[in-house]
Amino acid sequence: MHPLSPVHCVWPAGALLGEGPVWSQRKQALFWVDILGRKLHCYTPRASGVRTWTFEEEISAIAERERDGSLVVALRHRFVIFDLQSERLEPIADAESDRPNNRFNDGKCDARGRFWAGSMDFAGSNSTGALYCLDAEHRCTRHLDGFAITNGPTWSLDGRTLYFTNTATARIFAFDFDPELGTLSNQRLWCKFAPEDGSPDGMTTDAQGRIWIAHWGGGCVTCHTPSGEEVARIEVPASNTTSCAFGGPELKTLYITTASIELDEAQRRDQPFAGGLFEVELDVQGLPADRFAG
Repeated sequence: MHPLSPVHCVWPAGALLGEGPVWSQRKQALFWVDILGRKLHCYTPRASGVRTWTFEEEISAIAERERDGSLVVALRHRFVIFDLQSERLEPIADAESDRPNNRFNDGKCDARGRFWAGSMDFAGSNSTGALYCLDAEHRCTRHLDGFAITNGPTWSLDGRTLYFTNTATARIFAFDFDPELGTLSNQRLWCKFAPEDGSPDGMTTDAQGRIWIAHWGGGCVTCHTPSGEEVARIEVPASNTTSCAFGGPELKTLYITTASIELDEAQRRDQPFAGGLFEVELDVQGLPADRFAG
């Protein structure tokens, strides 16, 4: 696999913590967030259009809703439905108000329309983060616990393996996943990265079942086979590379989010587009983003 174009910044948004890219096939647009900036962004490539909504608390993981195109959103401790037209928030589940030092960080839907989102310690030091599942009936279930910084998840092509990241330890774990029941078992180490690679962050799966991983502090996105072997690496001109998602009419554009926090003055001069949204055209295809069934 080879890039068909250079990596370039399509939106120099200057996000503090860009994250959570999701391609909407309905709207032919990419949604992404600035978690610490408390902003939801929408980029429409064909019109070169951009739009931003500002929230009163941190906004992290998002997914499009199947029924009407609104969004399910993970805010600091809770899940809500956000109507893009009226800008109305509908609270649907409280997950972590009992953990005031936590916030949600990353997530996405599985093929059955359940929304999975992981939380983390706000400072990224205490292992108080967990993985939650919000189902179509708006029931919220905690499945994993004891992570300092959660990222992902993503799934194998057959939907029977879930990959989940503990960014704080530079490890990605694999779990057996029951698509019918939405349950996890058989946790095992799938991939561990060396310090020079940075820390694994958000990730996505392509149409051949390979896993694409953004590297915080590594300034790159790597591609891995289901066995964990690295088969490609794309350098990104922003060291804090946070997540990636396939989009575009043929799902062959890889969109990459980045962050500007934790950069000193020299790094900011060297990385003028840090916190921006990047894209690169590839000769591989991604998968459509699954939508929330609730």
